[in-house]
Amino acid sequence: MLKDFDAKGVGSMVRYTLEDAIYLENLPAIKEILEEEPSLIDGLDKDGVMMPFLAAKTGNLDIVKYIVEYSRASMNIYDDNHRSMLHYASMSGNVPTCQYLVERVGMSIVEGDNDLVTPLDIAHDNKYFDLEEYYESVLGVGLEQMYKNPIRTGFFPDPSICRVGNDYYMVNSSFIYYPCIPVSHSTDLVHWRIIGYAITNPAWANLDELEGGRGYWAPDISYYNGKFYITATYRLNDDGNVYRKQIVVSSTNPEGPYSKPAIIDEDGIDPSIFNDDDGRRYMLLNRGARIFELSEDATTQISKAKLLFYGDNKRAPEGPHLLKKDGYYYLFEAEGGTGPGHRITVSRSKELMGTYTPCPYNPIMRQTNESAIIQRCGHGKPVQTQNGDWYMVYLCGRKIGEGYSLLGRETALDPITWTKDGWPLVNNLKGPSNLQKKPDLPETVWENEYKDDFKESYLSTEWLFPRVPEMDGIVLENSYVKIKGSVYDLDSIKAKNILLRRQTSFKFSADTCLRMPKLKAGQNMGMTCYYDENTYLKFGVYRLEDKSERFVLKVEERIGDDYISYPDIELDETKSFLYLRVDTHFLKRSFSYSYDGRHYTKYLHLDNVYYLCDEGIKKGKRFTGAMLGLYVYGGEHQKNLDTRFEKPLYGEFDYFNYNPEM
Repeated sequence: MLKDFDAKGVGSMVRYTLEDAIYLENLPAIKEILEEEPSLIDGLDKDGVMMPFLAAKTGNLDIVKYIVEYSRASMNIYDDNHRSMLHYASMSGNVPTCQYLVERVGMSIVEGDNDLVTPLDIAHDNKYFDLEEYYESVLGVGLEQMYKNPIRTGFFPDPSICRVGNDYYMVNSSFIYYPCIPVSHSTDLVHWRIIGYAITNPAWANLDELEGGRGYWAPDISYYNGKFYITATYRLNDDGNVYRKQIVVSSTNPEGPYSKPAIIDEDGIDPSIFNDDDGRRYMLLNRGARIFELSEDATTQISKAKLLFYGDNKRAPEGPHLLKKDGYYYLFEAEGGTGPGHRITVSRSKELMGTYTPCPYNPIMRQTNESAIIQRCGHGKPVQTQNGDWYMVYLCGRKIGEGYSLLGRETALDPITWTKDGWPLVNNLKGPSNLQKKPDLPETVWENEYKDDFKESYLSTEWLFPRVPEMDGIVLENSYVKIKGSVYDLDSIKAKNILLRRQTSFKFSADTCLRMPKLKAGQNMGMTCYYDENTYLKFGVYRLEDKSERFVLKVEERIGDDYISYPDIELDETKSFLYLRVDTHFLKRSFSYSYDGRHYTKYLHLDNVYYLCDEGIKKGKRFTGAMLGLYVYGGEHQKNLDTRFEKPLYGEFDYFNYNPEM
């Protein structure tokens, strides 16, 4: 709507829109426009930004006050990037305006947008020192003393944690990936590194026949009488009478090696081990929290399972953990399903097998803001620091685009406080934090492992395989990783030697150098962006399986039952090396190549790789996350190879760089 105003807001010399009046910081004009047509405050500028955000960005306190106190604008609105009015006000650097929004409106200094950028980050990045100082005075801590959630980005679901002395150990689900069940270490609860795996013996993994999404679910780690114990559900395919079993392994060293898995034939998922004060040991399983006694070495079930407590929410209760504290047995459960309703509840009893009373503050962790980036928070386990403080690790997921959790389920951390009547509250019932004060612990400093030049005699613990590779499938030699060509393509559970690592950021570039291969018709090798055998893309060098047998660069996608092949580019196979690069921005992928590693030529751009996530298609169990790495497909030539006269195909890769934009 246009209104006529002179420079002082009186008369009829200039025709203003509300957007104009806000940009000119003409409060009388803003008042008159909104008094005549209040709904205009909900309007958008040409870039789709709402009027209250434009007003906040000016930093004009009088205008912001008027909009807050007299207009019909809601104060729980967010833009498309989940930025609040405080985000926009912080862009101005105006302390009184931001102070008003914090102290009078109650807006959060540490609420993150879709990139987890908070108002405090904006003040810091723009060097608004006075505003940053104000924010820090409210929080009682500086930005350098804070951490961001998730603490483990990418495919790190279903966390379980234990402390031994000053060291913390965490395990996460691995499903059909090998080695099985990563074990990570930290001294500060924030910075983690994988130090080993629960199952590293190929003969003990039993993954070869399992579909993607099966395998090892929801592990738990505990410490008892000098040993680490890891238990997990071993989930089989749906084509037999038994779908689920429990395994237990143990070791005196957290990194392993661990013992051969002991099998416990009790149906259920999400096992955990509880050691009572009297030395008796128990396993808990869903549905709800069922409990049975274990032998001292935790390898044998010695009592029948009994329902301890079903749960407070009564929907999909799982992930049970017991904690004994101050005379109570506290039972933590994940409830509400693994989608938006996911939550953590707690109940307690004076006796282990007694009646459990639900916490009056349940759920003690849940995301209630549907537009926030961090969602589906649950499956948590508490841990006490050596200083007496309490924290909870729990899973979460970040959704982008149409609701795609491309990175899979991740691990977050928040503090626990205890009420006077003895109930634990996670992050004071505020839901997951974006920015949180660091625990009072010595900081762990790990060297990042984003670049692998394959100079060691062993692979980094960051690398994984879908199922167990062949014994001669991976060779580290002369600063190269040599990958043996698989007889089966990536669309088969029989595919071998696929070398992958987790995608940990929505924005990244990845590149590799391969020695130019000598391929036979139908063979190909290169990079892959991978979710499972049903959903992946290949970007690599192909010898076409037609009359031409051309040597080309190509991208292929598999999306469920559909295969999509893009136009190829003929390569100069006289070159010694070929460099491949994938650039990613959320759901977009760009593919480039080079012969010298410096001058890249763009080959192809894809706008939407939505299928590389749990929600991408409905086929099979989908609980993991996007991966990327290297593959070699040898095909029929490899299957019928007579090794007396011919060597198998190996792809030779000089390095692999993964460069996340944090």
